[in-house]
Amino acid sequence: MLVPQNFEAKIGFATLRELLEQLCLSALGRQYVAKMQFNTNHEQLSKLLAQTDEFRQLLAGGSEFPGAHYHDVTVHLKRASLPGAYLDVAAFFEVKMSLRTIRAALTFFTHAPENLYPNLRLLGIGIQADRNLLAAMDKVVDDEGQVRDDASPLLRQVRQELIQRQGQLRKQIASVLRHAKSEGWIPGDAEPTIRGGRLVLPVIAEHKRRVRGLIHDESASGQTVFIEPSEVFELNNDIKDLENAYQRELIRILTSLTDQLRPHLPDLRKAYGYLGLLDFIRAKARLARELDAQLPELSSRPLLRWRGVRHPVLALTFKEQNKAAGKDAEQREVVPLDIELTPEKRILVISGPNAGGKSVSLKTVGLVQYMLQCGLLIPCDDYSEAGMFEDILLDIGDEQSLENDLSTYSSHLLAMKQFVTVANKKSLVLIDEFGTGTEPSLGGAIAEAVLEQLNQARAFGVITTHYTNLKNFAERTPGLVNGAMRYDPERLQPLYRLEIGKPGSSFAIEIARKIGLPRQLVERASQLVGKDKIRYDRLLEGLEKDKTELETKLRDTEKQQGRLKRAAQEYQELKQHLEETRNETLRDAKQQAKKLLKDTNQQIEATIGEIRRSQADKETTKQAREKLDTFVRKELQIEPPKARPTRELAETSGLQAGDRVAILGQDGHGEVVSVKGKTAEVLFGGLKTLVKVAQLEKLSRTEVREREAAARKTAAANYSGQSLDLTGRMAGFSPTLDLRGERAEDALTKLMSFVDDAVMFGIPEIKILHGRGNGVLRQVARDYLRQTRAVASVGDEHADRGGDGVTLAVLK
Repeated sequence: MLVPQNFEAKIGFATLRELLEQLCLSALGRQYVAKMQFNTNHEQLSKLLAQTDEFRQLLAGGSEFPGAHYHDVTVHLKRASLPGAYLDVAAFFEVKMSLRTIRAALTFFTHAPENLYPNLRLLGIGIQADRNLLAAMDKVVDDEGQVRDDASPLLRQVRQELIQRQGQLRKQIASVLRHAKSEGWIPGDAEPTIRGGRLVLPVIAEHKRRVRGLIHDESASGQTVFIEPSEVFELNNDIKDLENAYQRELIRILTSLTDQLRPHLPDLRKAYGYLGLLDFIRAKARLARELDAQLPELSSRPLLRWRGVRHPVLALTFKEQNKAAGKDAEQREVVPLDIELTPEKRILVISGPNAGGKSVSLKTVGLVQYMLQCGLLIPCDDYSEAGMFEDILLDIGDEQSLENDLSTYSSHLLAMKQFVTVANKKSLVLIDEFGTGTEPSLGGAIAEAVLEQLNQARAFGVITTHYTNLKNFAERTPGLVNGAMRYDPERLQPLYRLEIGKPGSSFAIEIARKIGLPRQLVERASQLVGKDKIRYDRLLEGLEKDKTELETKLRDTEKQQGRLKRAAQEYQELKQHLEETRNETLRDAKQQAKKLLKDTNQQIEATIGEIRRSQADKETTKQAREKLDTFVRKELQIEPPKARPTRELAETSGLQAGDRVAILGQDGHGEVVSVKGKTAEVLFGGLKTLVKVAQLEKLSRTEVREREAAARKTAAANYSGQSLDLTGRMAGFSPTLDLRGERAEDALTKLMSFVDDAVMFGIPEIKILHGRGNGVLRQVARDYLRQTRAVASVGDEHADRGGDGVTLAVLK
């Protein structure tokens, strides 16, 4: 049962019905849309919803389901049922093409996997579209809706003769036309035309006696007459006879084809019912895709447990507005609702400020539930659950009537009378602005009494109100639950979010104060209301603020957890990648080592065998050993140590400022700045260092160039290796460098590489452990850091963490 009679218009379902009609491809589908109604049979409704959901999946999967030629041929089938009647070519074209669509749809479901579309496949059981009948129609009418020339031998013969005569006629009349134009009897731009089904010439009226023939017509002005020249009389007659013969043969063919179709009419009516049903289900599936609708878990008992449900009409309106505004404009979206009505909490009492979304929430419940029980998927999130109701009782808006002398409140009371009479445990009651329209205390008392009666009837419902007594009644009464529309009291903006579990404030005093109503009026209103009411509303306002702050902190926490989760996942992926790389490298190394060991053993065995065969001949043994040494150097890539050229110590070779030198055993080189006794001040890169002369060797220009080339080659190789293993280096990088116990030159080399890596990896702060000692390492490290552009500041670490024995550098 639905209350009131104009339920669909009140709840907004009429808009969805119109949209469904537009989405249908034919009148067949629109007939099903018109017959769609509220369904209370659980088994039937489950099938309807399953069919729609399967078609939605079909469309989402991109399957090529036939989507053309959904023709309504009901009129043609009625005509074909009359004995002696025949269908014209256009009618047979529609029948033929729509029968193809029916056969294609049946074939689609037959060839689909058995686990797909089971409910849609069941619809095709017993549907027949005779292949022979389709072939007979295709023999007469082509896919463009034209009659085929070879529909019958006689039709082909007549058609060929007709074409021949028409060609002769065009030549003959063209000859007459040229002569008449040369004589000036016909305008120069005139062409032959048709009058009474015969080809004629437009002749100037004053020359009509000069052209022999039959006058068929004249122009409205009388200046032109249309004459059929006598030269083409016979040809026109022949053409007319052939056209009549062609038409007689065509009618005979169409009559025969109609007679062939007539026995199939019962099967055809059933097949076109199937086609219309497919069109209807397809339209419902398309609407579901527009709304991003889902199939909830359907229960046979009254129940609502919706997640993220959205008002369908409002969602479609916003979608169109966003499309018209463009991507750069602010996109409007419907705020989803989470709503739950169970046997324990059957009636939801929603309160909150005006324009806060109370009525929209109520309409959403009514419209979505009605959609569901009409066989439509609903716009909700996954894991939603829905039940079934036998009645939906709605009281919304103003139903006052001048004819029946009904005021607004009287109309509401009549509705309440009907509700308390009809409502039961399978009813869904929807009442907007419950109790308004009369003196507040009396209206609230009556509303509370009605609400108590509805609760005793164990009815389900959603009720919106501003009355405090109804909020208090819901708070203390089992079976009822309060709900509030969220509101931002600071900005005076509704949030359109429904929160179940606590009542909401109307924020009337706060809104009046914020919009600038005179202070004395606001204070007087507060006095009239009373301290208890003000304290109650302020308590609700405080709860609203606390709720908003808690939600903000919760969102920040969720974001932080999301970042930590992503970081942990990236770490695990990096760890797994390093482990896989390590294992792969070990496998390759083991395989190469195994192969090399095998080759080496073979070579050794061959060498021993050769020595034995030569009975340890010295020359043969020497050659065999040289051959084995060559194999080892080649396969193991072991080069004999290069003899280091003996050099004179720098102190015996007269070291001077400007000489290029290198530290013994080191690959780098520098320039001597000054020499003082047995100590030299050397510039390595941009850093001056004191080195004992005995540890230096003097380099020639050639050696300097060789070392510079080798350094560039090594740097390029290191850069390539770094780029290939950047992920691994990042994973193993530590922001602390320990230089304790290092020589100054080695420490400087490590520090330079360490700082480069830290800058590349974006490390904000680094530490260098050098200890106190004699201060050489600290001086070397800090001199280099201060002259490096990427370093913002250099200083000591905190005294508790090492003091001046640790250098702390902040990078830019």
